[in-house]
Amino acid sequence: MVTARPAVQGLPAYKPGRNPADLAREIGVDRAVKLASNEVAFPPLPAVVQALTAAAGETNRYPDNGAVVLTRALADRYGVDPGQVATGCGAVTICQQLAQAFNDPGSSIAFAWRSFEMYPLLAQVAGARAVQVPLVPGRPGSASPDTHDLEALAAAIDDTTRLVFVCNPNNPTGTAVRRAELERFLDAVPASTLVVLDEAYREFVTDPDVPDGIELMRGRPNVAVLRTFSKAWGLAGLRVGYLVAEDPAVAEAVRKTLVPFSVSSLAQAAAVAALASEEEVRARCAAVVAERDRLTTALRERGLDVADSQANFVWLPVGEQAAELASALEARAVITRPFAGEGVRVTVGSPEEDDVFLAALDDLGVAALRPVMPAV
Repeated sequence: MVTARPAVQGLPAYKPGRNPADLAREIGVDRAVKLASNEVAFPPLPAVVQALTAAAGETNRYPDNGAVVLTRALADRYGVDPGQVATGCGAVTICQQLAQAFNDPGSSIAFAWRSFEMYPLLAQVAGARAVQVPLVPGRPGSASPDTHDLEALAAAIDDTTRLVFVCNPNNPTGTAVRRAELERFLDAVPASTLVVLDEAYREFVTDPDVPDGIELMRGRPNVAVLRTFSKAWGLAGLRVGYLVAEDPAVAEAVRKTLVPFSVSSLAQAAAVAALASEEEVRARCAAVVAERDRLTTALRERGLDVADSQANFVWLPVGEQAAELASALEARAVITRPFAGEGVRVTVGSPEEDDVFLAALDDLGVAALRPVMPAV
């Protein structure tokens, strides 16, 4: 009998956000609102549509395995050598490539928890030990609960630790660590441990004290920065992520673990076109931030203790009521992302979508949630 590795047999399946069309049919409504996967509500950029149309005529050929044009565009944007850049089929695939490139069985990967849910799964697949360092709970009424405990994360690093992920802003809490504490952390990490600053939501950051990871990377050969085109750039359906490393050897190791041709020709063309439309992307991000502020205010007016988010989502720390709340919202045609026993992550949608969500909360009698929410 053929069996998979024990680590794979015990691996929980990744659960993406529900399809809104499926939910609408299930509950008998015309339309459901999906606020679960942190996509932007805007349609593809006009330049992206044009690039896709042009590239579609060449899909009988394999894509450029080295993504040379895209790599050069990213290198120029960040003022680095192309050898410092690696592209991949979404940022999460690059996370997997990092684990393959740097972790042997018996080594470890350290990260905060709760954070991006793929980190422990990647460690499990690589045969590495997952070192989970709890977030620091904020004070009751704090605007920044559940942040990284970087001192504890540094203390958790030992001779086996090959990778450390710092998700900044953190998914799913939306909180972010500031420059001074992040610099102290990076200076404390041994040179043999690679720190990956996972900045999937960087474009939505408005706090001037939350640093650009690429600035902190410079001069630190054991630091790399991970970003994606899936969020602010609106290419979630095409899957393009990238890594920028101070040490070109880090990027080279990631490129060596790339599944050949996994970044399609359409994805490469779209990403290059998106980069050329940066001013339009900035305007869209500003609109998301404005809507994030409106949604946060509306939730606080309803008595919910919502953190100041630096991403394109907000976090409802409803504890044991997370699954129940998400299920009740789905019954009202709103799809969110629950984390059992902890909270519910809600993507910032269009104003119309967010109003549907707020109306669903009001219909539920959201005040009933307040007494059981954990003090943070």
